[in-house]
Amino acid sequence: MTQEGYDKLKRDLADALAQRPVISAAIAEAREKGDLSENAEYESAREAQGLLEMNIARLQDLVANARVIDEKQLSTDKVGMLSKVKVKNLTLGREMQFTIVGEQEANFAAGKLAATTPIGKALIGHKVGEVVEAQAPNGVMKFEILDISL
Repeated sequence: MTQEGYDKLKRDLADALAQRPVISAAIAEAREKGDLSENAEYESAREAQGLLEMNIARLQDLVANARVIDEKQLSTDKVGMLSKVKVKNLTLGREMQFTIVGEQEANFAAGKLAATTPIGKALIGHKVGEVVEAQAPNGVMKFEILDISL
């Protein structure tokens, strides 16, 4: 992933960890209200705690296993991670531009395409001028690679 994506992941983890005391306080407050077997606030707070802990564990795993890509070592000979790829969608007849990123950073509306998507997989490893095919939900799409940059 990019350094930007890694930094965002670490901020998300810090934010999630900061929520622990808030949820603990909500559980303590609900516990003070009496019979826990019929206390909806207590159940809700416990459920929120469980979801938060799952999210923290997921984020900790992502941070621990993340690999930040050094953009200085990248090439524009072929499409790869962090490549900005200008393509012509031959199926729709229009030009598009994508940056190939990891799944955690993907945002199609912002032009960030996950390398694990059918289009991302089709583009990776190919050069300018090549035509690639991607199996999309609505059928096969063809793309001509017009430019690769960083």
